[in-house]
Amino acid sequence: MNRNAQRSRQNPARLHRGRIPFWLPAANYYVLALAISLCTFFLLWGILHDGGEQTPWITSGIVASLVLVCAVSLREIILRRVRNKFLAAERQFSRSLNDVYLKNAVRPPKDEKLSLEQNAQLLRAIKKKSDAAITLARFAEGHREVFEMCSEYLSLIEREFDSIGPGSPRLPAFQSAKRSVAEFHKYHLLQWASIKSRALALEASSQRSPDERLSAAQAATDVLDSALAFYPSEPALVESRELLDEIVTEIKVSDTIEKAERAENEGDVPLARHLYRDALFFLGGRRAAEPDRDEFLRKIDRGLERLARRDDNILDL
Repeated sequence: MNRNAQRSRQNPARLHRGRIPFWLPAANYYVLALAISLCTFFLLWGILHDGGEQTPWITSGIVASLVLVCAVSLREIILRRVRNKFLAAERQFSRSLNDVYLKNAVRPPKDEKLSLEQNAQLLRAIKKKSDAAITLARFAEGHREVFEMCSEYLSLIEREFDSIGPGSPRLPAFQSAKRSVAEFHKYHLLQWASIKSRALALEASSQRSPDERLSAAQAATDVLDSALAFYPSEPALVESRELLDEIVTEIKVSDTIEKAERAENEGDVPLARHLYRDALFFLGGRRAAEPDRDEFLRKIDRGLERLARRDDNILDL
């Protein structure tokens, strides 16, 4: 059991074989699509102009617009298909593991002791499901089911320790099993948190709506919080949690600044000032990457200065 847990951690090639595929964030993709459409426009305009076309910009504009529309549509179609395929595969993987649920292993009634044979059967069920989860490492639900099985086993074994005498042959066997299952619990919990939070962070970066991006980022934060409840000092979890804090802050501040700028353009000075101050409050109370923080502060300062000048102009009148 211990050798299997160590082998799981020491074989990164297997674990990274099923990584979630890279997907260009929405903003970067649309900037790239716009650049391609502009290149298409100027290239086609030059060709038509040299060919003596009377209105080359009309044809070029239509073709460039079609290129941009096709690029946007293609991304949405591919992203939807990839997401549906991944979810379908994850559901199929989860169904394929039903035969090794802990509830199907032999467990004693609450008023009976756990025998060495029953304990061995429980360990085999955990090991079998752990092997399946490692084989298809990219599926978060497989890892989640394993660490839940481990949690249930550890609770069961803790109750058994209360009734075991010092000289019982069950004591060393149960102590060894507890250490092994604790390793499995930590390993699969960390794998689940990593895969699930990365998938949600990827979803957040691919959404166009600020509300959808924020919802996905907060869901990823909830996943890491649940893992941190078990291992609060785990460096990988702490680092990922801090990064997600930055992402959530950036989404909130960026969205609030955009709303403030719209209110400013519409002439609603009180609302714009209130929103700029909200953005400043979000930025001051939460983490954000230094380059983004500086840029946000510049936008907020410029916005508040414009509003102040507008108030001065009104007073002069």
